Amino acid sequence: MLYHLLYPLHTTISAFNVFRYITFRTIYASLTAFFICFFMGPWVIRKLTEMQIGQYIQEDGPEAHHKKAGTPTMGGTLIVFSIVFSTLLWTDLTNCYIWAILLITVGYGVVGFIDDYLMLSKKRNRGLSARDKFLMQTILAGGVGTFVYLCPNFNTHVTIPLFKNISPDLGWGYIIFAVFVIVGTSNAVNLTDGLDGLAIGPVIIAAVTYMLFAYVAGHVRIADYLQITYVDGSGEITIFCGILAGAGLGFLWFNTYPAQIFMGDVGSLSLGGAIGTVAVITKQELMLILVGGLFVIEALSVIFQVGFFKMTNGRRIFRMAPLHHHFELKGWPEPKVIIRFWIIAIALALISLSTLKLR
Repeated sequence: MLYHLLYPLHTTISAFNVFRYITFRTIYASLTAFFICFFMGPWVIRKLTEMQIGQYIQEDGPEAHHKKAGTPTMGGTLIVFSIVFSTLLWTDLTNCYIWAILLITVGYGVVGFIDDYLMLSKKRNRGLSARDKFLMQTILAGGVGTFVYLCPNFNTHVTIPLFKNISPDLGWGYIIFAVFVIVGTSNAVNLTDGLDGLAIGPVIIAAVTYMLFAYVAGHVRIADYLQITYVDGSGEITIFCGILAGAGLGFLWFNTYPAQIFMGDVGSLSLGGAIGTVAVITKQELMLILVGGLFVIEALSVIFQVGFFKMTNGRRIFRMAPLHHHFELKGWPEPKVIIRFWIIAIALALISLSTLKLR
């Protein structure tokens, strides 16, 4: 909005020329999202507490988690609000990719909201059935995948990290691939959201990483120099990634151990979906396996645990899945699990960035 209102005035007031620069808008969009979460956080926590919107704890979960029962949840509504408001305020709204990401962020936020609401109304730790949740996510991702596919000059090739000459063209099949990436990322982030600040930390790290990927992919000269796929218009996604990181930092202020508020599915599903969509648009889909490696590990721990349990009639690989609970039950204090998982996420992000020069 500010871009459309103020940048045209640069012909008469030269200072407004700064609004043309993605870097300038990324910085202030990030700060806008941060301050919205930071200043509205106490009010949201107070209102959720008054409305008795508190977390229900899984009965068979770690014993230490039972003391968290009643902590305000559905804080993801604050994150989604700050993301949407900041995006509408600072980005170029004629960019089709911005609307694709907003659609996923809001759409998945609604799915998560319904899931959280059903948990609260039924007073248990389960909301939507897995089938219904997956169906809603797939429909939304399919719609966004089709929308992105129809965007002018969108490239349906899949980038293979480290192999500059291998880039298969999926054609319309790219829509199915996009659905897999978006839905998979959303659920992986959701599974990671089990400890105070555990999920939002790696989300911030992934957002900053993709902020760099989006900037270089949207800059024709840098993309050509680094021999990566140039995506016309993806530079604007840099701003969205900055907003994602800023909102995450603002929320982390209250979500850090011991958490004053939880994001709930309304937050984890929308954030995961947004990151997956960014990966699709920037043509760094497979790189998400590395950038979001912590999410992948957490998701695989659940898949392996369930599969092994069924095949061996009740035997387990881990003491409990997702993986963070396994280390809790081994005696690691919760803050140690969180910080060490963050360290892993940072290391994976740095490795992924190094691949920009490994072609």
